[in-house]
Amino acid sequence: MNKILGVFARAVKIPEIRKKLLFTLFVFVIFRFAAHIPVPGVNIEALRKLFSQSQLLGLLDIFSGGTLANFSILALGLNPYINASIVMNLLTMVIPSLEELQKEGEYGREKINQYTRLAAIPLAVLQSLGMYALLKNQQIILKLPWLNLISFVVTMVTGTIFLMWLGELLSENGIGNGISMIIFAGIVGRFPVALGQSLSLFEAESLFSFLVFLVMALAVVFFVVLVNETSVKVKIAYARRISGRRMYGGQSTHLPLKLNQAGVIPIIFAISIVLLPSMMGSFLSGVKNPTVARLAEIMVQAFRPNSWFYNLVYISLVIGFTYFYTAIVFDPNKIADEIKKYGGFIPGIRPGSPTAAYLSGILTRITLPGAVFLGLIAILPSIAQAITRVGSMSIGGTGILIVVSVVLETTKQLEAMMVMRSYDGFLK
Repeated sequence: MNKILGVFARAVKIPEIRKKLLFTLFVFVIFRFAAHIPVPGVNIEALRKLFSQSQLLGLLDIFSGGTLANFSILALGLNPYINASIVMNLLTMVIPSLEELQKEGEYGREKINQYTRLAAIPLAVLQSLGMYALLKNQQIILKLPWLNLISFVVTMVTGTIFLMWLGELLSENGIGNGISMIIFAGIVGRFPVALGQSLSLFEAESLFSFLVFLVMALAVVFFVVLVNETSVKVKIAYARRISGRRMYGGQSTHLPLKLNQAGVIPIIFAISIVLLPSMMGSFLSGVKNPTVARLAEIMVQAFRPNSWFYNLVYISLVIGFTYFYTAIVFDPNKIADEIKKYGGFIPGIRPGSPTAAYLSGILTRITLPGAVFLGLIAILPSIAQAITRVGSMSIGGTGILIVVSVVLETTKQLEAMMVMRSYDGFLK
């Protein structure tokens, strides 16, 4: 903690970084202001009562930064963009043209990001219609005329586009990854309320349950930092070569392979998928067809946040997305080619394909404990409920994981910027 505060204290003294920090804070203020602009025609008190009775909706509200309980113009949050990112990442693995585009460096990534933003718009339309149907079934919003319904959908979609725009501005002019920072701001903005709700559950419980909850919270922070900072160092040696009277090479370095290469992305992807069946079930529960209504009821019961089936699917998705996203962000063949290009090699391993296979084997083995850790963090509320005997938890490990991970990544970026500035000053 002292190290993080020290990095921010030194960063504030540098004009260029201070400007980026102030811009980031300014975007956070705009986001929190917009999060309290309600959509007209919604019974806010009835909506908050519904959210207080549902752990699933409460979890969604925490991730949206309270925009759902207030039902603001940002109520959809970044869910459509996240779902579009999942679809685009899958498509790049099966469509050759997109795969080639991804290999074209900055230009290819920019084009794929543009396709992702465009794909998020129809998904936002579908999700806004689903949200309207859910609220109408719960009698929180009245049946709207066509013109008002179109206005409702346009407002919700515009809120998502506005958030994507804020995220892009943060990535270009602020600190950290824009999308992650927006999610971080939402969770932090809702954190005090969620913490108060969780602590209030212990009023009628024993002191032991409260202490267990406190120890688990501290343990989550400790292990999140530990897993994020743990890496396996693969030794890279460089052959000696003589040019004229000088000898080059002969040094050795290390290639760090992190235990969790994917960061918080798998858990964000997984929660976007695992919440869909329950939302679809709630949407279809009002259908007059008895078969469809029965199927909807089964979906709602199976995907209750505390059910064993929900937790099994959730942890499986987290592990699967961890391996999937790790394969996207870390290409062993590309790393092996770069090592070979600069005359490097792993002692005892031949350059080229054997090096790629060796790195892939190491990465596969070390990703498993990181993926299992993320899965356990995801189902932490159910584990906490089983230990403390508290009926529901308003705060879980997922929010803590995202907050701690974003703070660590932002601190590393600030350190890199300060080191770069020092080098620039030295060169001048």
